[in-house]
Amino acid sequence: MNNDSSVIQQPVRTKNGGLIKSAEKLVTSYPRVPITVDCVIFGFDENELKILLIRSDLEIFKGQWSLLGDFAADNEELDDAAYRVLCERTGMDDVYLEQVRTFSKPGRHPGGRVLTVAYCSLLNIEQHKLGKMDNELHWHSVQNIKEMAFDHKEIMDYCYNWLQKRIMEHPLGFNLLPEKFSLRELQNLYEAILNVKLDRRNFRKKFFSMDFLIDTGEYEDDVPHRPGRLYQFNFQKYELNKRRWTGIDF
Repeated sequence: MNNDSSVIQQPVRTKNGGLIKSAEKLVTSYPRVPITVDCVIFGFDENELKILLIRSDLEIFKGQWSLLGDFAADNEELDDAAYRVLCERTGMDDVYLEQVRTFSKPGRHPGGRVLTVAYCSLLNIEQHKLGKMDNELHWHSVQNIKEMAFDHKEIMDYCYNWLQKRIMEHPLGFNLLPEKFSLRELQNLYEAILNVKLDRRNFRKKFFSMDFLIDTGEYEDDVPHRPGRLYQFNFQKYELNKRRWTGIDF
């Protein structure tokens, strides 16, 4: 059986019948298409879902907002490029990014064919302060974004739909709440991300039936409404039972 090196050295025949004698020459014959990464950073703050955007530096998109992105270097893994971009733009280095999709419409970039790979994250804005104060970098309400540079509105919308599906399939939202939270806070979180108004009784019944909430016996204090009980999410119990987790269906 041939090892990898012997396979690479075997001549490769082109479509026209000619021979390319090395993998290097084969690769140089391919079309050269730049690859970028775009970071779609959603944040939860004051019962509202927001997205972190920066002003485009292209004249054609002057005044418009865009996602945080950059080209991936030839010797750079895409995951590494995404984390580099996020750190360089925001100063944050403790954010988990998940690759969502590649966007490849030929006309998506005004300068020519450019592919971009979208990476998404959901974080608590209070717990992840921006490490760089850039006047061109701001959090925006997702519901208020109507237009963006490039095809970034399309990318944002796709990632928003992806996020809504994810939060129904996995208990991601609990990472955005305080360690001890009220059911009011929990419902506000899901309503903000799903952009729907949920029935209070049905919502609470659903979460109690999953049996992942721990009643701390404590109550909210210094709130303008009737203090609610405080709960914790039982992450340990969830880990033991997540294979049987069927998600949340409101």
